Amino acid sequence: MEIGEFLREKVLAVQDYSLLSWTAIANMFRRPFYWADLYTQADLIGFGSVPIVILTGFFTGGVLALNSATTLAQFGAKAVTGELVSLSMVKELGPVLTGLMVSGRNASGMASELGSMQVTEQIDAMRALGVDPLKKLVTPRVLSTIVMLVFLTIISDSLGVAGGGWISSGLGINASQYFHMAYQTLEYPDILEGLVKPLIFGFIIATIGCYFGMSTRGGTQGVGRSTTQAVVYSSVLIVFSDFLISRLTIGIFGR
Repeated sequence: MEIGEFLREKVLAVQDYSLLSWTAIANMFRRPFYWADLYTQADLIGFGSVPIVILTGFFTGGVLALNSATTLAQFGAKAVTGELVSLSMVKELGPVLTGLMVSGRNASGMASELGSMQVTEQIDAMRALGVDPLKKLVTPRVLSTIVMLVFLTIISDSLGVAGGGWISSGLGINASQYFHMAYQTLEYPDILEGLVKPLIFGFIIATIGCYFGMSTRGGTQGVGRSTTQAVVYSSVLIVFSDFLISRLTIGIFGR
């Protein structure tokens, strides 16, 4: 493939993705509202992801406390383990790891489900019946992913701090002191950053998964290819947007 043709395809892909994303946002404010689809997707994306988020958050906080306490003990600062775990989970690890877990579970699911509908011409049949596929299939997934990822991130943060406290208590750190430090160190900018990130990550996960699903071509092989691309692209964009949000937050609030 020539370089010009390759660049042309990438530019068109960005254009199509932008149009899909904008249409999905605009459809949130236009009738009809498919509430049943919204509730179904919220259940699949939110409640279906709770077990993996609980395990990931709890053991991430535990590992973070274990490594931090061991290192800080060399400087006589083991008491600030709670502060380090709390800031790391709320600002960074909680949102990012939750986003990556949900991306691997749900972006792939959206791409495979919509891709299968695309190659079997079910989406064309919806258009023939006068139903807007973006309104019925994409918008409920985008809105439910954004909302549920915020709650999943809060669960991950809480379990991460709890996991760190469990490990810290076994390392000789007073539990009351640990949780007091974890609570007192958090400020408004930290919580704001920790809640803004899942909003952006949820939008990325849903729109990327739906885009690759809706643009699937080539039968069952195309479905597999779209599923892989959805996970890869959404994961990379989550990490990239995490850097941008962190840099912006530090620039505004200084922390």
